[in-house]
Amino acid sequence: MRLVIAAIFCGALFGAGLVISDMVNPARVLAFLDVAGAWDYTLALVMGGALIPAAVAFSLRHRLRAPLLGDRFHVPDSTRIDLPLVGGAVMFGLGWGLVGFCPGPALAALVTGLPKALIFFAAMAAGMLVHRLTLDRPKS
Repeated sequence: MRLVIAAIFCGALFGAGLVISDMVNPARVLAFLDVAGAWDYTLALVMGGALIPAAVAFSLRHRLRAPLLGDRFHVPDSTRIDLPLVGGAVMFGLGWGLVGFCPGPALAALVTGLPKALIFFAAMAAGMLVHRLTLDRPKS
């Protein structure tokens, strides 16, 4: 139960941060990507602000045996840059650049009822389902 409460709290805090910083507004994100036009630097400030607690948490992880609400840290074993990693990053970047949403802000924007957010979320969920049904199979 503590894990569920912590997850709800963290999700609500993250969503509130996205709403307060206006990162649920695709126009703001697209303006950040428009470096040759009317560039909006506020997303860079949001990302820079997120680096501070992330750096603190990353440095603390090496000093702790396990997270507060888990038995171990779940850190990827591989440090290789491979085709699935690059392909996923390219797809993420293209989707972000085309519509101004990435998964976190899209979820937070669902509460607005904005059709663009609903369409993006439906496409994202469909992509996850296709991945699970086709690529995410145990190797035999």
